Amino acid sequence: MAEAVLVLNAGSSSIKFALYEIAAAGGLTATVHGQIEGIGTAPHLLAHGGQGEVLAERFWPVGETHTHEDLLQPLLALIESERGKDALIAAGHRVVHGGARHFGPALVTPALLDELTALVPLAPLHQPHNLAAIRAIMALRPELAEVACFDTAFHHGVAPVVSRLALPRQYADEGVRRYGFHGLSYEFIARRLRELEPDLAKGKVIAAHLGSGASLCAMQGGRSVDTTMGFTALDGLVMGTRCGSLDPGVVLYLQQRHGMDAAAIEDLLYHRSGLLGVSGISSDMRTLLASADPRANMAIELFVFRIAREIGALTATLGGLDGVVFTAGIGEHAPEIRAAVAARLGWLGATLDATANQHGTGRISTAESRIILTVIPTDEEAMIAEHTRALARGKS
Repeated sequence: MAEAVLVLNAGSSSIKFALYEIAAAGGLTATVHGQIEGIGTAPHLLAHGGQGEVLAERFWPVGETHTHEDLLQPLLALIESERGKDALIAAGHRVVHGGARHFGPALVTPALLDELTALVPLAPLHQPHNLAAIRAIMALRPELAEVACFDTAFHHGVAPVVSRLALPRQYADEGVRRYGFHGLSYEFIARRLRELEPDLAKGKVIAAHLGSGASLCAMQGGRSVDTTMGFTALDGLVMGTRCGSLDPGVVLYLQQRHGMDAAAIEDLLYHRSGLLGVSGISSDMRTLLASADPRANMAIELFVFRIAREIGALTATLGGLDGVVFTAGIGEHAPEIRAAVAARLGWLGATLDATANQHGTGRISTAESRIILTVIPTDEEAMIAEHTRALARGKS
């Protein structure tokens, strides 16, 4: 039986998973994928096979309390029923923050887990859940190799002037700097771009990862040179419920005028701002695009404006621009947003092919456009699977 690796992307209310079979030649094929959603309210597991067929579905009663370990146990049972216990050689995990020391994926050890736990204050929305999944697998299958793949790693090569914050040096010594995130997505896009647009991949490209979390990455020759997210995943673009770049004076105002403590401000900036906060309607771009409410239009306009403004800033970092890649949920599936962004990039010579944009895959710019606009679906799970296979086999 062929070997396989399990990929887990654990969040606060969901666990996305995928099982990849390792071919004799080393290639990877996704044979199972799905998610456990509704964690904390009414958990629901749904798994599909490689052809999209439903393999398993399970519901848990509303109101029952379940840990990641509780919910991963039936998932592992499903995986083992599909592949056999001995076929699974490793589990790979998306870990949002790797800190200043980790330039690539790493095998999980107790010491690494302690180190990553210390980074929870830098990514409070994601890191605790990423680590909970690692601990759950460690408890359920202690013999299984686990690999942590970091969203920050892709950006480690940026110049010091890009990562530096203008604070006293003592804070930089503590690790207070710009890290950047969505690195697994950008790493995948850089690889796919070399396959699909090899000439463009050698040049100056901005990848736009636009989803409920959103950021931009400026790449030169497939390497990150700048990005919009910084010390935390709050920075940069307007997001589903996150504010993006914010004058620090606003935080002081909230403390002094409204008496808000750190927990209240964290909740506001992470959970009640962004598209949801501006519109007062929804954090889901699909809902906003379908709404005739002027508040929804304001949220959309602000989302697009900030994307275009940050593209201008990253173009300055790059010293020019050859192309823009749209990816992730909104970037891949919202032609209206792509069209609105392209319209604001006319000063760079961008012209959109309206028909191609509606189709939504590959080039969406006209032949006359001075910069290439393209849509490339991202696949963070595939990137994690590749890293996991490499490190697990190296261990063996």
